[in-house]
Amino acid sequence: MKNFSQRDLYWSVPLSLLLGAALSYVQPGNWFVGWVGFAFLLLISFLLLAMSTRWAGGGRMLVWMVMLAFALRFAGGVTTYLALPVIGHAGDEEQSAGFTYTDAYRRDAQAWELAVSDRPILDAFNSRFAYDQYGGLLAFSALVYRHLSPDDHRVLMLVLLSGLMGALGVPFMWKAVNLLWGEKSAFASGWIFALFPESLLLGGSAMREPYLLACSAFAFWGFIAWHERQEKRPLLWVALGIAGMLLVSPAIALVTMVILGGWLYFTRDHSRISWWMVAGAVLIFIIGVFVLSSALERGNVSGGSPLAVLGNFIRASLKWNVYKVEEESGWVQKLFDEMPDWMQLPFVMIYGVLQPVLPAILVAPTTVIWKVIGILRAVGWYALLPALILSFGAAAASSPDLKRKLLLWLGLVVWGWVLFTALRGGGDQWDNPRYRAILFLWQAILAGQVWVWWRETRNPWVPRVFLMEVVFVGMFGQWYLNRYLQIGVQLAFQHMVAIILGAWVVILAYGFWRDRVRRIRHSV
Repeated sequence: MKNFSQRDLYWSVPLSLLLGAALSYVQPGNWFVGWVGFAFLLLISFLLLAMSTRWAGGGRMLVWMVMLAFALRFAGGVTTYLALPVIGHAGDEEQSAGFTYTDAYRRDAQAWELAVSDRPILDAFNSRFAYDQYGGLLAFSALVYRHLSPDDHRVLMLVLLSGLMGALGVPFMWKAVNLLWGEKSAFASGWIFALFPESLLLGGSAMREPYLLACSAFAFWGFIAWHERQEKRPLLWVALGIAGMLLVSPAIALVTMVILGGWLYFTRDHSRISWWMVAGAVLIFIIGVFVLSSALERGNVSGGSPLAVLGNFIRASLKWNVYKVEEESGWVQKLFDEMPDWMQLPFVMIYGVLQPVLPAILVAPTTVIWKVIGILRAVGWYALLPALILSFGAAAASSPDLKRKLLLWLGLVVWGWVLFTALRGGGDQWDNPRYRAILFLWQAILAGQVWVWWRETRNPWVPRVFLMEVVFVGMFGQWYLNRYLQIGVQLAFQHMVAIILGAWVVILAYGFWRDRVRRIRHSV
């Protein structure tokens, strides 16, 4: 990308120096060392975001999109880092250190331990550092600490880099969707990708998800540019994205290859697939499987072969999460006692899809900061969920046939992933949404298509599906009000579910009846 402009230095240098000074002030260690480190990272971040945004060519709207994506992630990360030790849950080790995620806290501690030791950075990939299964993010974090913060532990440096990666994927995703389906779809998907609350929270934490989302956007852009423009150079972006995913999470590299492979299949462009591309894809797939199985064996998952290790991990994980859901909730234990064994796994899956449960966070008592975070996360997911449900309707109504096939393929992949993560993460309101957000790029693309479809057609099924969700939230909200605050009528769980399902049947029946009446009137 040859999009560097000297004008960028006029605002990025002074802003980097100013913000770097403020960040160094709130972090431990020598102020000057911290100032230089923060200013350097900020300057690199600003230049990369400015260059990629100018390269994408989305004009002022894209500038605002990228700017807000970065600012909200980093500002949110700094705010939670400073606020959690003061108004978080007292006595919680991670929150006392300013972390929202336990994984980030433990990985960060090991990254600092490695950075200040005399061991090589590549030691991040051995079993001593088990909190990062794959080692890539741990190695990168330790490298940053060793060279930019050698005198003290400055956590916000990694938060800054996470915010950068969370925003850097936006112009790549925008440019790819714009090339495929035009500006309307690109801006709709781009705003969702940039501002989704779960992504904002993860982008303000030293987690692997922002890196995976950025790498997914790199690979997506490279693939689309190669596929649509018939140029080979964009394949370098595919290679960069897949390589980054292999270092951070090989499983997502494999899933991304499946998505892109399905894309090729449905476009039936076999003449452009050369033998070396097939060989490269097979090699990457094999490497990914071996790296993933090796990482799982570090976590004490055994098996006679890499595929056996993966199979054993999935089976053990699903079994453990069913047990975890039952143990952590008294009312779930009661329901499990009353339902047949075969219903337990579907129940956990549905419960997982609904996490984080919006009615619960609206009512459940907690501290102010966690109430705000919880409501934003739940509202974001409950706004996105109807769009994902309606994606099949938008796909069916799309033309030409190629676009319809691609949207249906993405819908199947996204829902397959949502259901898998619901089983993998169970009813956990943190791990489950975090796993789900790993493929958020594809969810945002689908949701953007649904938004454009609704704006163009005003399809009546959009408000109907939202009404069904309102019924669910209202009924469960009353149930949680009674459970926590003893307000309102106490309904048995089974009765409440029956009322919700009955209301849904009425809404669906009314919708189909109205559509039939409309078709008859139009045919007369």
